Amino acid sequence: MPPHHAFNVPTPSDAHEQRRLQSVHPPGWHNPKPADRYSLAVIGGGTAGLVAAHAAAALGAKVALIERNLLGGDCLNVGCVPSKAIIRTSRLYAERGNAEHYGAPIPADIRVDFAAVMERMRGIRARIGRADSVQRLVAAGVDVFFGQARLSANDALTVDGVKLRFNKAMIATGSRPDTPAIPGLVEAGFLTNENVFDLTELPRRLLVIGGGPLGCELAQAFCRFGAKTIIAQDWPLFLPREERDAAQLLSDAFARDGIEVRLNTRAVNVRVENGEKLVDLVSDDYHSTVAVDAILTGTGRVPNIEDLNLETAGVDCDPKRGIHVNDFLRTSNRRIYAAGDVGLEHKFTHTADASARIVVANALFLGRQRLSALTIPWCTYTDPAIAHVGLYVRQARERGIPVKTFTIPMHEVDRAITDGEEAGFVKIHVKESSDRILGATIVARHAGDMINEITLAMVAGIGLRTLARVIHAYPTQAEAIKKAADAYNRTRLSPTVQSLLRRWLRW
Repeated sequence: MPPHHAFNVPTPSDAHEQRRLQSVHPPGWHNPKPADRYSLAVIGGGTAGLVAAHAAAALGAKVALIERNLLGGDCLNVGCVPSKAIIRTSRLYAERGNAEHYGAPIPADIRVDFAAVMERMRGIRARIGRADSVQRLVAAGVDVFFGQARLSANDALTVDGVKLRFNKAMIATGSRPDTPAIPGLVEAGFLTNENVFDLTELPRRLLVIGGGPLGCELAQAFCRFGAKTIIAQDWPLFLPREERDAAQLLSDAFARDGIEVRLNTRAVNVRVENGEKLVDLVSDDYHSTVAVDAILTGTGRVPNIEDLNLETAGVDCDPKRGIHVNDFLRTSNRRIYAAGDVGLEHKFTHTADASARIVVANALFLGRQRLSALTIPWCTYTDPAIAHVGLYVRQARERGIPVKTFTIPMHEVDRAITDGEEAGFVKIHVKESSDRILGATIVARHAGDMINEITLAMVAGIGLRTLARVIHAYPTQAEAIKKAADAYNRTRLSPTVQSLLRRWLRW
């Protein structure tokens, strides 16, 4: 792939990085001699590719996995793992600066050691990388090839000129950051998730272009480390997919942290003068220029489909949407499937995992598992975090489904009060005149963990009436879910029922 950013950040070379590379792309690796034919050839060694390769090999299939760069994909190397590691440290600094809120004195000297923050991240990444290692794949019986895969026929591909034949194949080459078409941006240099974790020195002033999950998470983290941070978002609110009150709560949190948020604002030009980046911003008719030391973009993703030679194998694709798949994740070539970011709307690690398992079942075992049957939660790991599963109210109404919503503010939950984490809510949507859960949004420090209970209930067909009978350990923030279920139960007490109960109790 051609480079898509021009910010020269040298990759740190230390013991942590050496251990990571030993796991995910060992120096001096020699590709094995190919088998005559593989039951499954997996192109891409990110989450989807690794899950499919391990699952298929465990079931007895002969599997080849081809990766052109690093095993573990975005999640391990430049996504979930490194971002959550630095987010955790940034939260520690925020709590130290807000110590009086917890009845403790603010430390006299709060000094951020950004190099140590990033070294900790690299150590965690190297440790978790062992689970995605070449060694584990080989031990599982998978043939691992490093190099560029190119489809050469309906049932064959090449890796650096070596031919591999397959019965079935799965493409899981993922996605990469989209480069905004802003004049001067490439020449000035900018950061994406692919190189921001190579930083060892904190930018003094940071502009984040884009108010999606990546932009929000990293903007808050870098602000808490001490960078003067601005978010420029061309929508009226960031996280445009989420419910407005959820995004507003996050906006309030950003204001408390000191992040400058500029909504309805576009970056229209970038230039470098006297060693600093000058970015021209436009909001309606108001023009302004900000001077920053670094620019981080988070304006979307594009699929990695170049160089795969898809047309030779008859695989339909689109430069923006990626590889076209049906509900069974099969492409226009009946032998070839796709999973993960390269073809799916929901570009999450857990969606890549789930879709890979669908491919293994459908491609190798004549399964009929459907992508549309999945119930997929997601979470933006800001503070507070915003998690969601199922339908939003607007989606239910578009489908003609009547909705009733039960909302519990976190300031009514004892554990949230004791933790000093009262910002947020649990909001559960049910089909009116029933307890069937249609969807939920949770805004809370631990929203990502709490949403799993709602997801389980939806998958198992458990309604709010049953959730009300689930005893929750006290005190926990997840008690807000039970409170919402109790609120539903109270609505079942119609005036007639209440009258009968009063008469019974007076008898």
